[in-house]
Amino acid sequence: MTDRPLKLGTRNSPLAMAQAEETRARLCAAHGWDQARVELVPVTASGDKVLDRPLAEIGGKALWTKELDAWLHAGEIDFAVHSAKDVETLRPDWIAIAAVLPREDVRDVLLGADSIAALPPGARIGTSAPRRAAQALHLRPDCTVVSFRGNVATRLGKLAAGEADATLLAAAGLNRLGKAELGVRLDPAEWLPAPGQGAIAIECRADDEAMRGLLASIDHAPSRAALMAERALLAALGGNCHSPIAVLTSHGEDTLTMRSAIFTLDGSERAEATHKFALDDSSGPVILARQLLAQASPAIREHFEGE
Repeated sequence: MTDRPLKLGTRNSPLAMAQAEETRARLCAAHGWDQARVELVPVTASGDKVLDRPLAEIGGKALWTKELDAWLHAGEIDFAVHSAKDVETLRPDWIAIAAVLPREDVRDVLLGADSIAALPPGARIGTSAPRRAAQALHLRPDCTVVSFRGNVATRLGKLAAGEADATLLAAAGLNRLGKAELGVRLDPAEWLPAPGQGAIAIECRADDEAMRGLLASIDHAPSRAALMAERALLAALGGNCHSPIAVLTSHGEDTLTMRSAIFTLDGSERAEATHKFALDDSSGPVILARQLLAQASPAIREHFEGE
């Protein structure tokens, strides 16, 4: 390791900074370093600058990663931390996901009602996530969806201001911000999470063997296995930011069980499948994707490009 501090790039939102702090703490503890050996380098991502339109309309998930990717490529930072669900499925070859931290709670939290069923007739649900919108409208077609973007504090403020009757946030984010008491956690068996939800992915340059070696010490193998399987499912489905995809991954001793659902944007149609496979079976997510697409109607399949 060089004498200079290692530079960890992160978005400049409160949640992203909390994730960066966790990453630094775990890395320093693993190597017996003082915290000063890792310098946090924050950036305001493009996705944090434009909040009045859905992400899919203005460039998709790359708006969370492109600034940090540029810094990483230029050597201005040594590694970067991301919410895994915000990392686009296909990454440049020169980037490696070198570590995945122990996964947090994968559930969504409902704020504004005790359950989806308890929402008042015609309730306005604030979200900009196609998965959340489709699942909500599938269960409650009488409700409407209004666009909600911004960090946790911004969305809580919009809810308090009456811009919607209810909204949905990730339990993991609330936990990391010390707001675990807010809202009602939805049963993941009934309300499937987003691919990658609750996982923190740490990336570095693929050819930086020294950095990859350092980060290997904080890689959590079960969380990595689930995340990489979910990303493989996304790739096999051909999903993008417009595609409503939900998945719950459960661990056995040496297996993964993935239960996934895909929807039309308005939630009127849904296809679901479950597949269990060995941890080292890379074909498992591909088989699940084919099962889903085989069941799906043309109205669902038009949002996916998989086989």
